[in-house]
Amino acid sequence: MKIAVDAMGGDKAPAEIIKGAVHAVQKYSCEIVLVGDSEKIYGILNDVAGDKNLPITVCHADEVIQMNEHPADAVRVKKNSSIVVATNLVRDGECDAVLSAGSTGAAVAAAQLILKRIHGIGRPAIATPIPTPNGTTLLLDSGANVDSKPEHLIQSGIMGALYAEHVLNIKNPSVALLNIGEEETKGNEQAKETYQLLKNLSTINFAGNAEGRDIPRGKFDVVICDGFVGNVVLKFGEGLALTIMELLNEELIANGGAKLLGRELIAATFKNLSKRLDVSENGGAPLLGVNGYCVISHGSSDAKAICSAIGVAKNYVDSKILDRIRDAL
Repeated sequence: MKIAVDAMGGDKAPAEIIKGAVHAVQKYSCEIVLVGDSEKIYGILNDVAGDKNLPITVCHADEVIQMNEHPADAVRVKKNSSIVVATNLVRDGECDAVLSAGSTGAAVAAAQLILKRIHGIGRPAIATPIPTPNGTTLLLDSGANVDSKPEHLIQSGIMGALYAEHVLNIKNPSVALLNIGEEETKGNEQAKETYQLLKNLSTINFAGNAEGRDIPRGKFDVVICDGFVGNVVLKFGEGLALTIMELLNEELIANGGAKLLGRELIAATFKNLSKRLDVSENGGAPLLGVNGYCVISHGSSDAKAICSAIGVAKNYVDSKILDRIRDAL
């Protein structure tokens, strides 16, 4: 399997992206094509990989789409940008998947314009796995499409259920609509119309409305919403998790917790909890609904997150989920 990686996308590019790729080819037995400024990439790759004969090649691209650029316009104009070239490799069959930690908007735009949408899909959706006490809740859309119609949410529910079942191995996953209350009559017009459509859909296990607190508790396997709400929920959750860890650490130190409970016990507890809450453990989220395997990573991704995201891309391709989505629609 060969994965195209946008080496220039992300806050810590290209160094951390390249380091993550080096770790990934050793961990997942895959091939990587690093796309971007070849001179910069080779300079870092030679230092990181040394004399190891790794299955990593470089594809030159001398442009980068910046975060402040209009995504679709930049994709059309910057034909030799790293994300466009990487996505072209998938379209042309030279790579099986594309991964980027750069501009989410640009990655989504490139996928839609180059790979095109699956027939029957009005808008693609980013499916983000969220750790819960029960395992994982899949939240979508988490940022691909901020203005969703009810039919787009229905499509997200179908795609999310298929991904949860065949990639996350959740049998008959429950699907819920994010709303301000459990009752069928709650929410805005979009939510109420979507609820009725989901209620009458026999192809998924619709479990009703989900409230915000249900997501981290793992009450449902898949939670659907528009990309505006989903992105706010996702970033609020990331910030809250980090804040709780910081506050807990401060309180333990202030109250002499290290002496009372034992340093080793506290260290082990913090290590396990941090791992469960660490977004880099998953690393990337699939973009569902386009004719190609595309994974989007957080802009602040480090080498660990990129390595994990490459693992996500590999599992995504192995699942052949795109064929299942086409059949379902």
